[in-house]
Amino acid sequence: MSQKETSAVGAKTCPAIEMRGITKIYPNGVVANQGVDFSVNYGEIHAVMGENGAGKSTLMKMLFGMERPDQGEILFEGKPVQIHSPADAIALHIGMVHQEFMLVPSLTVAENMVLREEPLRGGLFIDYAKAVKATREISEKYRLPIDPNARVADLPVGMKQRVEILKALYRGAKILILDEPTAVLTPQETEELFRQLLILRDSGHTVIFISHKIREIKQICDRITILKDGHSMGIYQVADISEADISRLMVGHDVKMDLDKQPTQPGEVVLQVKNLCYGYGEGKLKVDGVSFSVRRGEVVGIAGVEGNGQRELIEMITGIRPIQRGSVHIGGKDISKMSVYQIREEARCAYVPQERLIFGVAPDTDIEENLMACLFDMPEYSKGGILRRKPITARAKELIQEFTIKCDNEKQAVGMLSGGNIQKVVAARELSRPRDLIVVDQPSRGIDVGATKFIQNKIIQLRDAGSAVLVSSADLAEIMALSDRLLVMYEGEIAAVFTDLSGVTEQQLGEYMLGIKKQTPEEIGACFYEQ
Repeated sequence: MSQKETSAVGAKTCPAIEMRGITKIYPNGVVANQGVDFSVNYGEIHAVMGENGAGKSTLMKMLFGMERPDQGEILFEGKPVQIHSPADAIALHIGMVHQEFMLVPSLTVAENMVLREEPLRGGLFIDYAKAVKATREISEKYRLPIDPNARVADLPVGMKQRVEILKALYRGAKILILDEPTAVLTPQETEELFRQLLILRDSGHTVIFISHKIREIKQICDRITILKDGHSMGIYQVADISEADISRLMVGHDVKMDLDKQPTQPGEVVLQVKNLCYGYGEGKLKVDGVSFSVRRGEVVGIAGVEGNGQRELIEMITGIRPIQRGSVHIGGKDISKMSVYQIREEARCAYVPQERLIFGVAPDTDIEENLMACLFDMPEYSKGGILRRKPITARAKELIQEFTIKCDNEKQAVGMLSGGNIQKVVAARELSRPRDLIVVDQPSRGIDVGATKFIQNKIIQLRDAGSAVLVSSADLAEIMALSDRLLVMYEGEIAAVFTDLSGVTEQQLGEYMLGIKKQTPEEIGACFYEQ
């Protein structure tokens, strides 16, 4: 009997994968998983959900060989297996598509597809024609069309994700783990991804779908495993469990999904961006003549597919990137010559960055130091250059409790926290003191429903207290809920401005995000106010 026939028989008589009694305890004593049972069948889309620190990422890393369990066993088609590395997982036909794509932007699709498995000509040279042929064959087999000769750097985000999925399938994956696959997709791209996943499911593949978006889980998944505090809360048929019950099992209590948001009453202009440009010498401007204002007491949102200039725009406003042309004023102050410290302190700007490990925290230092990094020079926390440890520790403990940061104590290294709890540390530091301008880039990326609602409500509270708030998010439901005015960016320009979001749908926004539609210059001019 062939290996394929053996797999088909195994799929009928037992789960494709079983994880029994999985326990993982890190050297610092953090219990990531405690006696977790998990199983998936061939031909299903299976969701894995849980709060930050619940253990879902660790569980999947163990399945893909990136971590090793301390206790328990993994069974593949009913037989115990040892998965010591991703290579072992790939040999078992398990593939994983990470949230951060693992592609080489300068290479073509075909070159990325065969990377480390390149077909050779004459035993020495890469046979590019064979790589192109193999790419076409795998894309046609799974009805996922792609141009093998396209350079990855030139592809939209949805196509890059398709390349990642095809790469896993090319390497023989029958079980595909997707980590937050819709985090950076438009509604149209999400619909296309779901169509692809249903094709894979119907062809007998298994998809493990890690997501924080309950609405999407209900739309696409067959079963769901819910984790809480490292324990399994059970496996459920998605059709038989409500969104409220999923939230309750994840968080441990009912979660109010709607924002407590009153109509805005904007005041004077705090942030004024005028004719801002970035990307000279790079072929095409990343930010091309952008102008807009944010007033006190309002939230202005920026929507757009990643790679359309939002990141460069925000990093110029916050001092991370130099301003090549144009101007940025915060509270009437020209910040073009200011340091990051001066923008934060003199222009009174807070910043929650997308790249939290690079710009948000010092991962090797403890939680207390990261929480208090901006406050050490305040009189209540230092005197004569000497730190006052008791009030510093007391304030750090207050913030840990207020922002529900899951940790051992304030002395734990930030780098040992889950991604969502690192995000909470950054949010706690940046959103816990009065600032004139609050800039938040991807506020809910990688965090659970409870933490998301907490941070969103905090943003609205700061707006109501008189701060001007600028938020960029790839999550359209989030950006529409938060924004009083919404800008859409496409290819470095503002493609649309919405001053009233009532009646605007995610599908309509997606058309502007993809460049299908663009407003007139007069309509776009509505986003700029003189100081």
